[in-house]
Amino acid sequence: MHVSVRIQEDDIWVADEYRALRDRMPGTIGAIATFIGLVRDQQADDEVLSLTIEHYPGMTEQSIHTIVESAGQRWPLDDVVIVHRVGELAAHEQIVFVQVAAGHRAAAFAACEFLMDYLKTDAVFWKREATPHQTRWLESSAQDESRARAWKTPDPTEQN
Repeated sequence: MHVSVRIQEDDIWVADEYRALRDRMPGTIGAIATFIGLVRDQQADDEVLSLTIEHYPGMTEQSIHTIVESAGQRWPLDDVVIVHRVGELAAHEQIVFVQVAAGHRAAAFAACEFLMDYLKTDAVFWKREATPHQTRWLESSAQDESRARAWKTPDPTEQN
């Protein structure tokens, strides 16, 4: 399985990521699932001005590689690309890009969702949100934690 994990301040060029995947794996994959996360402009009935994301180089990448390894143990994946931005991001900017290639769509879709659920809870990032009224550090939401816990229950329909 090809794996690429990048942490960067620059924006994510989705077409370039897709083209690079196709160049790496022409004809050997049957499905590609992609997720792009954006900075919301509202949170808890308050306007969001920006989201600042911090990380610890080396530790953050390793935490993401661990998540990818878990996905690779559950599904037959051919290629995984995760690009996560850091720094100060304005509302509507791209935060994260997850691209998963597999032989079949079920594995690609499930692994993409699994990776995002665990990126929200287990990847080593610190997020600070600025609103017109305050700046606050964010933690994983109860919904994020619940989604990650749900993956711990085996799905009898999974194809290994």
